[in-house]
Amino acid sequence: MRILAIESSCDETAAAVVEDGRRVLSNVVASQIEIHRRFGGVVPEIASRNHTLAIDNVVARAAEESGCALRDIDAVAVTYGAGLLGALLVGVNYAKGLAYSLKKPLYAVSHIKGHLAANYIDSDLEPPYLCLLASGGHTALLRVSDYERTVLLGQSGDDAAGEAFDKVARVLGLPYPGGLEIQRLAREGSPVYKMPLPVFKGNDEIRFSYSGLKTFVINLVHGMEQRGEVIPRADIASSFQECAVEQLFRAAEHAAERTGLTKVAVAGGVSANERLRARFDEWGRATGREIYYPKLKYCTDNAAMIGAAAYYLIRSGARPSGLDLDAKATVPL
Repeated sequence: MRILAIESSCDETAAAVVEDGRRVLSNVVASQIEIHRRFGGVVPEIASRNHTLAIDNVVARAAEESGCALRDIDAVAVTYGAGLLGALLVGVNYAKGLAYSLKKPLYAVSHIKGHLAANYIDSDLEPPYLCLLASGGHTALLRVSDYERTVLLGQSGDDAAGEAFDKVARVLGLPYPGGLEIQRLAREGSPVYKMPLPVFKGNDEIRFSYSGLKTFVINLVHGMEQRGEVIPRADIASSFQECAVEQLFRAAEHAAERTGLTKVAVAGGVSANERLRARFDEWGRATGREIYYPKLKYCTDNAAMIGAAAYYLIRSGARPSGLDLDAKATVPL
């Protein structure tokens, strides 16, 4: 089964052709990072306009690079949520028109399910497993019972992990997007500052919180500025990264012990972080747990993960969406 997938939830216009949920025949991404960098973050109206400009060429390139004619694909899939509403509408409306013109079924895919499915690409991962989802919009732990059944074990009560990386980067004077810039700067420093961390015991509710950590860094930097001190940006970046990753790790460790699951997958943009991967790899070696991550190019937003998720959605017997499909800014975890 070959699926043409479209993703436009934020600032990447993406299209891909995916075969049987695991093999990527093409994966084209038109990034808007350079456009939004001057503003320090994504401007929704600008993102929507640039999706409109890019989407036709991106889909054409994805079809060409896959070696498939559009008439030969089996289905069209599109991210319908969660994300920026205007940006999502560009992809949804384009996908509806394309599916209608080709007389192909259209499937609406959750962006969240897409991030989970990124771990299936070129991989042998199969449910059941524990998944840590860490991105700019979500931080959550999910028990994945099968490809279409998940149970929410815990989530952030305030900021998401990726959002905190971006905001701390801005405080330190680093460009958008902040995750990669924090990682680069942290290599030059040491985690010398003790920052707030949640503690999990027994049957405690698993709940992430990044608002307090972000505020701690803001107050630390502002205090140094007011005293006229030189700001040790590398040490602060290293300390923040260590604390942000440790919170994710401790929650995953607690959930794995509670559920008894031995396979753990990490998904979302933050799964590309090198310190996070090192921490989870150490845990895997020490406990014998199998740790999975997407390839780096599938960690951030892309359409290949949407195509992979769509395959398992179709296989579960889901009915195609109609032309009344609408975009949604939020979808349930």
